Amino acid sequence: MLDTIIYTLQDFMTYTKGITYLIMGGILIFMPLFWYFLTGRE
Repeated sequence: MLDTIIYTLQDFMTYTKGITYLIMGGILIFMPLFWYFLTGRE
């Protein structure tokens, strides 16, 4: 993954947008679970 050669700005933007979507998707899945962990115990 780190040996990917990026030739143009469009390739760079597409690559970084894909990584950003993966990170945001992970956060959207993780945050409700973490919130439930914090507020579940009383």
